[in-house]
Amino acid sequence: MRHSSRISAVALAGVSAMLLAGCASGGGGGGNGGDGGGGDAEATRACVILPDAASSPRWENNDRPYLEEGLEAAGFEIDIQNAGGDTNKYATIADQQLTKGCGVMLLVDYNGAGAAVAEKAKGEGIPVIAYDRPIEGADYYVSFDNVEVGRLEGQSIVDGLTAAGKDPAEAVVVYMGGDPADGNAKMFHDGAVEVMEAAGITPAAEPPGIWDGDKSATNFEQALTSLGGTVDAVWAANDTNAAGVITVLDKNGLTVPVSGQDASIAGLQNVLLGKQTATVYKPIKEEADAAIELAVALLEGETPEADQELEDGTPYIAVTPILVGPEEVKTVVDAGDADAAELCEGEVAAACEEQGISG
Repeated sequence: MRHSSRISAVALAGVSAMLLAGCASGGGGGGNGGDGGGGDAEATRACVILPDAASSPRWENNDRPYLEEGLEAAGFEIDIQNAGGDTNKYATIADQQLTKGCGVMLLVDYNGAGAAVAEKAKGEGIPVIAYDRPIEGADYYVSFDNVEVGRLEGQSIVDGLTAAGKDPAEAVVVYMGGDPADGNAKMFHDGAVEVMEAAGITPAAEPPGIWDGDKSATNFEQALTSLGGTVDAVWAANDTNAAGVITVLDKNGLTVPVSGQDASIAGLQNVLLGKQTATVYKPIKEEADAAIELAVALLEGETPEADQELEDGTPYIAVTPILVGPEEVKTVVDAGDADAAELCEGEVAAACEEQGISG
């Protein structure tokens, strides 16, 4: 985390005690009272909405436990719910949370549903943190440096082509982007294109973006057919999309450079097996910690500074992503963001052993 008003872990412990004592103030009053009592008690409620479980396994496997643990340690009463990929459910969850009262809302957007919630919350004086995905009208945006995520992905494609002895400027590359309804998808795309275009790459095919492995597989298979079965590399915006692409490559007996992000179990397995060139590891605990520190600061009446801002002027606290190839997979395991026993099952066991990973 790189904003100048950073709160240390030691400071969090002290702020935790104050929050539990009901002394937090200045960040938003805790909603409309509703059925859950009022006053300072509501100011200690952290209301969190996660988007789904399909676009990435990270939301339930990583973000939820990190946020639960960190928010509880900071003295918050926690209300974390998942919209399950349903914008109507997203709105319903938000209404229920606001009725009970929130001291701060931490929202992961889903297909634009976060904007209406942010507007409603801010109308009640509740600060809103857009978590991982940008939301129009949020007070702050906490995520990874998403353009840099794209640059790392693009570089993995360029490097993969070079290692395969192919001229990137002559390569047949398919672009498999993310859902344009996700504001991060454009940043991933722009970062990747910046690097790939500099190497002379232009897309041979670019199906509509989506966050869905099965649909990505279908879209890629159609693109591959249109290219006469020829492909030299695939820029895939995340591991879920990459996994869909790889099923089609496997079916056609092809192994080419494929990018990804999230360091999911499937993505790391594909990296270890040589089916995916690399994945971009986003240390999710660092992102969660940054959001929690920000929430505490806002409730303390501070105005933390951010090192970036979005095009609409929203302050943007950006965490640094890391490119992970086969030799770096162990670092993800060591950090606790991948379980070695789950990762090293079946055909992946030998590759794990080669990289010094044991369950």
